[in-house]
Amino acid sequence: MTSLHTTSVRRRRLGVAAAAAGLIATLFTAGPAAATPDPGDTATTGVSVSRQAEAAAEAAVRSGEVPGVDEIVHSDNIEHLTNVPKDALQGLNTDIAFQGNYAYAGNYDGFRIFDISNPKKPRTVAQVLCPGSQNDISVSGNLLFLSTDSSRSDDSCSSTTQPATEKSSWEGMKVFDISDKRHPEYVAAVETACGSHTHTIIPKRTDVYIYVSSYAPNAAFPDCQPPHDGISVIKVPRKAPEKSRVVNFPVLFPDGGNPGAPTNPGVSQTTGCHDITVLPSKDLAAGACMGDGILFSIKDPEHPKIIDRVQDNVNFAFWHSATFNQTADKVVFTDELGGGGAATCNDEVGPNRGADGIYDIKGRGDHRKLVFRSYFKIDRPQAETEVCVAHNGSLIPVKGKDLMVQAWYQGGVSVWDFTNSSKPKEIAYFERGPVSTDAVTTAGPWSAYYYNGYIYSNDIAKGLDVLKLNDRRTDPAKKVRLTELNVQTQPEYFGR
Repeated sequence: MTSLHTTSVRRRRLGVAAAAAGLIATLFTAGPAAATPDPGDTATTGVSVSRQAEAAAEAAVRSGEVPGVDEIVHSDNIEHLTNVPKDALQGLNTDIAFQGNYAYAGNYDGFRIFDISNPKKPRTVAQVLCPGSQNDISVSGNLLFLSTDSSRSDDSCSSTTQPATEKSSWEGMKVFDISDKRHPEYVAAVETACGSHTHTIIPKRTDVYIYVSSYAPNAAFPDCQPPHDGISVIKVPRKAPEKSRVVNFPVLFPDGGNPGAPTNPGVSQTTGCHDITVLPSKDLAAGACMGDGILFSIKDPEHPKIIDRVQDNVNFAFWHSATFNQTADKVVFTDELGGGGAATCNDEVGPNRGADGIYDIKGRGDHRKLVFRSYFKIDRPQAETEVCVAHNGSLIPVKGKDLMVQAWYQGGVSVWDFTNSSKPKEIAYFERGPVSTDAVTTAGPWSAYYYNGYIYSNDIAKGLDVLKLNDRRTDPAKKVRLTELNVQTQPEYFGR
């Protein structure tokens, strides 16, 4: 029986050697011809807390209620195989994509490519310096896609910060050729309205479609004008990526979406989407769009069609991301309360805010409806200085079960079961203690994904963690092998 909260296994973090030889740090100086980040996904560094909060955090550590500073704690069904610290790229670590024996890890300063053929000893193959938050990342074939959602002086990888009020400023999508993993080549750029906070790809045989999520328009921003009630759709020809272009801007919220405050206090106004997950095998997509959650058809990827839309103006502050179960009769939406910059895993906030919302999908075709079932939130105590909220995760492929691994910033990595939509439960976890007890600092896992038998977690501050999950409930997933995984483009794990 797995012990979760009473006899947790504690091991002090061991030093890990730096990346192996063959490291390549590359600065691209030439390329092809601001949106405001969401309330979070931005760094909160060293924001002092009150003496009362500091005392509470220190007391929680002394009592053993929370781990010590940087101490590792995990359930006995998880093994921490290794940690690879940051190297040339010192910005915030962000999302991860996978292809064969490689992992591609985003960072606000660029991206890093790991050889993960031996998950216990990932080797750095390349580090590409290309600043532009968040550098959300995905791969398809020989192409790598990178989001830029900070206003830059131009579209090159040597650009500098420039105000979004200047017409010449640039934000959008960058495309790299990764045929040579050691020397990625920057081959195309596409400017998009309000930049690209995140993106989602729909791979086709000859082309790749990209859904670009961005938001926060402002009348003072020439390239990010209100209203901004949709997404940019980019078409990338595989054999001629330099011809990539925006082919549509479908309006998803003709009524303007959730108005936010003061109509709905504490809820973000919808001015676009934060993230979209597609399930190509079912021609289906789910959008987490600030104040709204949506279900839509992508049968015609250039012209997506809304099927249903929901709001939660009681417990959801910012609809952040979405995950389908394999049979596409459920979707999990996350609420990024406090935007990745606040301690929200505590008694004051409670179990229903900053959580996952589990929805069943009822009906057929264009008559399908999203029906709320329950919330899930980790119940392990977190210090008042620990940024903690629901963030990016993926399915763990086990037939007949709905299992997921998920990042919670400093709440760590959680493995949970939502097979029963109304009674989700955590079955494993891994986390570090607070970065400090006297200040709030953005840290912890940004993304935690299951890929070919292992969990890979991109810790914002600490680097890449590799975990092994040993549990009879999840062991069947070890037999499922993928050649490529972009988590927001969910695969058909078991065939049609």
